[in-house]
Amino acid sequence: MNSLSIFGTSSDAGKSTLSFAITYLLHHRGIKVAPFKAQNVSNNSQVTDAGGEVAIPQYFAAEAIGMKTTPDINPVLLKSGGKSQAHVIVNGESVSNKDVWSYYRDLDTLKPHVKKAFLRLQEKYDCVVAEGAGSPVELNLMDKDLSNIYVAEEFNTKIVLVADIQRGGVFASIYGVYHLLPEKLRKNVIGVIVNKFQGDMSLFDEGVTIIEEKFKIPVLGVVPFKPFNLGFEDSESIMNYVQDTTKAIIKVGVIKLPHISNFTDFEPLIADGEVELSFLVNPSEIDSCDVVVLPGTKRVVDDLGWLRKRGFEKKLQGKTVVAICGGYEMMYESILDPKQIESENKIVKGFGIFSGGVSFKKKKIVKKKKYKLFGVKLQGYEIHNGVTQKIAQRKKNVYGTFVHGIFDSDALRYKIFSKVNKYYKGYNFKKYKKKSIHEFAQHIEQHVDIERIVQELND
Repeated sequence: MNSLSIFGTSSDAGKSTLSFAITYLLHHRGIKVAPFKAQNVSNNSQVTDAGGEVAIPQYFAAEAIGMKTTPDINPVLLKSGGKSQAHVIVNGESVSNKDVWSYYRDLDTLKPHVKKAFLRLQEKYDCVVAEGAGSPVELNLMDKDLSNIYVAEEFNTKIVLVADIQRGGVFASIYGVYHLLPEKLRKNVIGVIVNKFQGDMSLFDEGVTIIEEKFKIPVLGVVPFKPFNLGFEDSESIMNYVQDTTKAIIKVGVIKLPHISNFTDFEPLIADGEVELSFLVNPSEIDSCDVVVLPGTKRVVDDLGWLRKRGFEKKLQGKTVVAICGGYEMMYESILDPKQIESENKIVKGFGIFSGGVSFKKKKIVKKKKYKLFGVKLQGYEIHNGVTQKIAQRKKNVYGTFVHGIFDSDALRYKIFSKVNKYYKGYNFKKYKKKSIHEFAQHIEQHVDIERIVQELND
């Protein structure tokens, strides 16, 4: 069976959600399938079952089908390092910080890792669904493109194009991307999915005819826009969340740090009908919040300075605060970075809520396990260089922990929010997640010709 590449005709066309949905639907047709992305650029990551970091979309897709996760599903991950620097993670392990040009210069050294990861998946699975990145035909970067052209050419994958009709110029993007692809890859294009349609579907009947008859590209489906508040890849995508706040009784504000990371921590809050979630950029916005979350960040010292400069420090006083990972590190009296792992500052004064200091170590802590935090047993994960004696602690109304994924726990959400509002009842996030995944996949199945994709993969 052939493997499949999902190419966007632009950035943010919906490749991640469609890659997940197609993976899910193939799995439920009895096909052994694995998600894959050669290279991802995101500060949002998860810890695999086998250890090591991978990007959220591939982890999410694997988790949805009950697949044991390994770094093979995302062998190269780049995180923002500041000042044109990228933190490079290969096969789940941190290897270096590089400037952009050094990364591109050394790109050929990464291709063997991508190839080996893909081949290992091919040995175990019938089909690998490989998500692309951005547009596959950035002509000045095509020779540096690991996720699109390299994978499609190296493994002769079938290709599905995804076009975002909300962006405008959908015809030009489809025609242009298709005709700029190398001739060998054009022959592997199964067809195009027109994504995020809003309004009367019949209005695009002529559009389908134009694409199929004039462009000679099959249209596999026109997908109506449907909010899906799970598996966010980056901070921009989470800003597009859709929330029903008609029954909200608690206001939660997440401070939108410049280098915010692991923002999937907040998916259970977006889904919570009793919570109104907002992302804060000004200190005055804290006044209307019942709970403030100080999230994880890739640049703790830089973002601590940003908070102080804007005047957040005073506004946090007296509030119920949940500080996670980098936010937790800020709550200590001092942040020590003698080897300048993260910043040029060897010692920085923290907010001083918790006594003692946090020391940055070169070896990153990356683990996933069951924890007991604030009297609650829960499943979570850690990704941090900062080290201190306590993995979590509470002082009055301030909760701090290195552990991500804490809001997935119904018991922990109830423990914190019921103290803020005694009428808070809570809900079952695991049940919600399973139902949402199934409903979104059904939505895609209803509007995309999955059988045609399967047929083409078998040819």
